Order: sequence, then C-alpha cells, then structure tokens
Amino acid sequence: MFSVRRLLLLPLVPVLVASWLTTPAGATGGGPCSGMEAIQVPGAELQRAECQTDLSATALAAKGRSDISDWAGLHSKQTVNPPAGAGIQIDGYFPDDSTTNTTYGWNHDSQFVIRLPENWNGQLVITGAPGVRKQYAPDYILSDWMLSQGYAYASTDKGNSGTSFYENGSRSAPGQAVREWHDRVSELTVAAKEVVAQRYGSAPARTWMTGISNGGYLTRWQLENRPELYDGGVDWEGTLMTADGPNLFTYLPTALREYPQAAVDPAARQRMYDVGFEPGSEVLWPDHYAVYWDLTQRSYREAFDPEYDGATKAGTPFCRTGTAPGTPTACDAEYDYASRPQAVKDAVASVSLTGDIGKPMLTLHGDLDALLPIRADSDVYTAMIADAGRSDLHRYYTIEDGNHVDDRADLYPAEIRPILPCYREAFQRLTEWVTAGEAPPVSQVVHRPPSGDLANTCQQLAGHGSAYGG
Repeated sequence: MFSVRRLLLLPLVPVLVASWLTTPAGATGGGPCSGMEAIQVPGAELQRAECQTDLSATALAAKGRSDISDWAGLHSKQTVNPPAGAGIQIDGYFPDDSTTNTTYGWNHDSQFVIRLPENWNGQLVITGAPGVRKQYAPDYILSDWMLSQGYAYASTDKGNSGTSFYENGSRSAPGQAVREWHDRVSELTVAAKEVVAQRYGSAPARTWMTGISNGGYLTRWQLENRPELYDGGVDWEGTLMTADGPNLFTYLPTALREYPQAAVDPAARQRMYDVGFEPGSEVLWPDHYAVYWDLTQRSYREAFDPEYDGATKAGTPFCRTGTAPGTPTACDAEYDYASRPQAVKDAVASVSLTGDIGKPMLTLHGDLDALLPIRADSDVYTAMIADAGRSDLHRYYTIEDGNHVDDRADLYPAEIRPILPCYREAFQRLTEWVTAGEAPPVSQVVHRPPSGDLANTCQQLAGHGSAYGG
C-alpha cells in the first residue's frame, strides 16, 4: 500500500534510466534542459528524461511522446492552444504489479509524465487522467496551456487504465481499483515537487490540483483528504460518488432502460429527467447511449459490485432484460443500486466524497452534461460543501450549454458550447485568489454569448466574493 508519509521520508535513490536519454546540443548550462542529467524522480522504478524543443501535445505526439488517441474528443476542433515552449519531459512509472497501461511497451501501470518548461513561473500543476484514459489524456486541454503560462506539469494514469481497469483488485477488494487513484495522485505530487526542486533549485511556491471528469473527482478528493499537498484546485465536472446516492449507479441504469424509448415516449423521457438528465440534452442521448452510458455503467459497476452478474466480467453490452442478480445474464439496465447488499455501499463509501475541502476550489460543470448530469453531481456536491461549512473556500460556475466533452460542440454547435476557455479563466481566478487575495466572482451561471469564438473565449465571470485568508 502506498504511503505519502513513507515517500516523504525516501532518500533519492538510483532508478532505472532508459539508455536513449538524449540531450541536444545547447541544452546544457542555462538552456531549457539544464540539470536534466541530475534529475531523479523519488520512488520511480523507471524514468526517461528527454530535452524537447516543443512540449506541445501535437509536437510530442508526432515524436511518440504523447498519444492523440488518449486526448481525442476532449476538446473542440476549433480550440487554438498557445505555444508550449521548450523544456524537459520525464516519462516513467512507479512500482506496481498491474499491467493495463501498454504505453512504450512497458506494460506497467502507475505511469506518469512530468514536464518542466524553460521559463518556469515557480509553480506546479498536478492532474490525473479523466475516465480510464492514460497519463497523456489531459495534454491538449491542460498541459499545453499550463506550460505556456510557465507552470511545471505532472499527470498520472492513476495506477490503472482502460475499459478493464476493474481487474486491478476489484474482485478481491471491491472499489480497490478506484481507491488506488487517490494514492497515485498523492505519490506523483510528492515526487514532482522534488523533481521541480532538482531542476530549478527551489521547491514550487504553489502547487495546484486540477482535472476533468475523474480528474475533477480526484481534485475534490485530494483537497478533502490531503489538502496539505496543495494550495488550491479547479474541479472540472468531477465525478460524484456517494454511498447513499447520487452516484453513477443511481442514474445510468435508468438511461439504459429508458433509451431509446425516451426519444418518442414523454413518460420515459420524464423518468430520465427525474434522475438528473436535463431537458435540452436530448440531442446527446443517442451517442451517449452508444459510447458512454453502457460501458461506464458496466465497467464501474464491476469495480464495486462484481457479484451482480456472477462470474461474468462487466456484464453483457447493451443487455436490456435478464434474470436475477448473480447470474450471468443479469443486465445492467436492470441494476438497482438501492437493493444491492451493504457490502456494495461500503465499497462505494470507501471512495465517497464529503465536501470537507481544506483548500480553495473552483468547480465548473456544464448544464447539459449528458454523462454526469449536473443535478446529480455538482449541484449536490456544492450542497455537500455548504453542509461541511466550507462554502467560503468554494465557487461554483455552471456553464450554460456545456457538455461533458467539448468535441460535441463541433457536432451540435447550435446546442453545445465548449467549456475549456471558461476553465482557463477559472484557473486564473483561482491563482489570483490564493496568491494575491483577489476574490473570485460569486458562484453563478456563465451564460452563453449569442456570438463569438466560443471555443477560445469565455464570457467574463462577473461579481466578487469574499477574500481568501488562508
């Protein structure tokens, strides 16, 4: 079991370093990669450091140092990123016994990427992959912009990846595959701070946690449970897990049961509204049924409730009717979370959020999110933060016409707008709040402008809130 405390006490020990580490001419001394040879990632089992003249996602992907398939679909095709600049990229992995991540043929989980820009602003950004993607998933939406602003950047695959991520311990210990995510983010945070100190001669003045979807969930969890590692975070539509609901299993089975009938039957459509899906999101339901709802329900249910369908792993795709729970033909469309054994609720409780954040956090969520409906997610989580007495540390921005992934704005431009430019403004507002005491705008709906470059601009957040005194 990983321990943050144990890692903090680790000496810098030699690690395996790939023999193809390269240092271009001119990268020594005060160049963009000075000191690269001395960098050792604490606790890593393998690392590979390379000097890159361009750390942008597209340039790295062309060289096999990022993965387009990993970040596909998360951004609008109209998104324009600023230059990421030159610097060091460190790829590697921490000790782990699972092999879902096949990147570089390493067949080893707990892979990470750390990027150290030439023009460092003294700060560090940590993230975890959304969904069950790998460490490069946030490259286009997060890494490029962060590096252009001078932040050092680090991302993890969370310790497992892929649609069979549940294999990572969930049969013997339901929920373990997700619980590992928490430790892997903390592990990377502690190590990345030391790497930054090795490279630049000083530890980061500020460390920020952020992410989208499951990366947003991890932002929430880290600021609740390990706030001492961070100065604040931006939660972009984090997944909400609560033992008593709402959670994925309280609304996805309804979507699987009621669609496609909901497209023509008002009663079926109302049942989807009742569990959280928003009127106006209907245009997204066909592709979400085909791409997201079924796979998400089956794979995550397997991670927490593997006994539901007996020995079958992650159910039967698009199964609509079946026999009793515990049999191979039990369908996820008929899954009833409320009636499942207490052990299932206990597994979900082991990864549940409380709202008791310990550092400032801004949350963004699209009101037309068709995977994590806003009324069953961030609306609820904001209330949880209030119940925990932490509202002074939180702001909540509802993005009008925003969906879970920005590429749907290219498919449905009349109905959907990208969230990314509003995320970038929110991140700036967070850092101003903490570093300069400039209060961020009050929680609000960020309305969609009637025209303009929606993929690259966001209507400015209005109003002011109380100053942060932490």
